[in-house]
Amino acid sequence: MMKIKVKAYAKINLLLDIVSRLSNGYHDLFMIMQSVGVYDTITINNKNDGGITISCNIDSIPLNEKNIAYKAAEAFFSANSITDKNIHIDIVKRIPHAAGLAGGSADGAAVIIALNKLYGTDLSYDELCKIGVKVGADVPFCITGGTMLAQGVGDILHKVKSLPKCYIVLAKPDFDVNTAKAYKQFDECGKIHTPDKFGMLCAMQSHNLDDICIKMENVFEQFIEVPNRITIKEIMRNNGACGVCMSGSGPTVFGIFKSRDDAEKTAENLKDFAKDICVCTPVNKGCKIDKIIE
Repeated sequence: MMKIKVKAYAKINLLLDIVSRLSNGYHDLFMIMQSVGVYDTITINNKNDGGITISCNIDSIPLNEKNIAYKAAEAFFSANSITDKNIHIDIVKRIPHAAGLAGGSADGAAVIIALNKLYGTDLSYDELCKIGVKVGADVPFCITGGTMLAQGVGDILHKVKSLPKCYIVLAKPDFDVNTAKAYKQFDECGKIHTPDKFGMLCAMQSHNLDDICIKMENVFEQFIEVPNRITIKEIMRNNGACGVCMSGSGPTVFGIFKSRDDAEKTAENLKDFAKDICVCTPVNKGCKIDKIIE
């Protein structure tokens, strides 16, 4: 029996714009995405029978075909015409659930990467991403990770210059946002203002943290109400944040800091306003195979 352990990193959106609604119901997106050092641990091992089974350290996570990790395994097996589907997936979650941090997508990405190793299929990142996009829009990014421009439904990826050295405070209020409902609100309300996409690309190319932080914007903030968001942003700014923004469809708010001390002080000051808080740094990949046990 082989066992493969993978670190599945969370993501934040330095910029998120919804360009339009497509005829198939999906949305044309423009996002600058960044992997960060908060991660779930996915461990996969093959077994004799029983099909795909899942275990998790969080009770509220589904352990059946509703779990994106399960869907990712099914998509991998289908793409490679594999009939031996007897695996166990263990998920240790550290990325907050329903937080706009792509925790589920990161888990799905880790499963695809682990199965590619476990079954010796030796697929390229492009081939893995083609499987991933069938599972979820953020999965291709979570497979590659780092700092990327993501377009289309999230499946068209281009590398951009990495985020300069910084410290990131993530703060998730005690509130969940349903992504499908968030997009429905966009369809019903539209947007008031369009983020400066070209300006952000120029800022990323300049590799200047202050310029990048000035251009950070998330179109979801125009129509998604999140408890304590204004207060959390104010505390972050008052403690030295270069920039603050919401990630994904929310509710997690993040602040970018040049000083670790300022970031840690901010995290301490946010305890009355957010349920999940952590200090992390940017990372240059979406998933990392941590250990292989044969």
